[in-house]
Amino acid sequence: MVENRKNESQPPKQRDWKKYFKILAIANGIILLLLLLLIFLPAFSPAPEPPKEAQFDSSDSSEFTISSTKANVNELINAYIDKELNDNSDNYSVVLGDDAVELSGGITAFGVRIPLQMTLEPQVQDNGDLLLVQRDISLGSLSLPNDKVLKYIDRYYKTPEWVTINPDEESIYVAVTQMELENNFHVEVEQFDLPNDNLSFKLYIPNDTFGL
Repeated sequence: MVENRKNESQPPKQRDWKKYFKILAIANGIILLLLLLLIFLPAFSPAPEPPKEAQFDSSDSSEFTISSTKANVNELINAYIDKELNDNSDNYSVVLGDDAVELSGGITAFGVRIPLQMTLEPQVQDNGDLLLVQRDISLGSLSLPNDKVLKYIDRYYKTPEWVTINPDEESIYVAVTQMELENNFHVEVEQFDLPNDNLSFKLYIPNDTFGL
């Protein structure tokens, strides 16, 4: 009688393995669901307001035109990014390519780093700012709408106050004219011709800097 009772107690152990397998599958499903929610849910912070038109009076300043190359501007951009991000593990870099601005970096979710690649077409605005229109974008092997990826970038990437990410318009507005520079210098983009490596900027220096 005792042996029969022992034999009858064995089948539940097999059913336990099935239960553990179901629990593991459910846990993986929950992690995947959380990852998708993390990407698709709108940010809790209010949407950034479009940059206000810069109010600048050039009557008491001297204007200089500065010509540069992609290599020099690229070095300046990434030096600024490194300084602002410090030890942030989700850092990114910007490369001025043959005909577009290329942004690369990564997003860390649940301990996994997902590579990010984005290509943007620069367009100089009449007021001297720069509009970067999205051309291509990828977040690892995930096939996601462009505006969703931009919303994620806007939420988790640290950018200067004068940079506004517009997910709905699939663009990034760089308000160069609102950059706070020492000695009240003012900068405007004049040309941003990447194919011909022709980049030029207007630099306004207050006359009182020269003692005038």
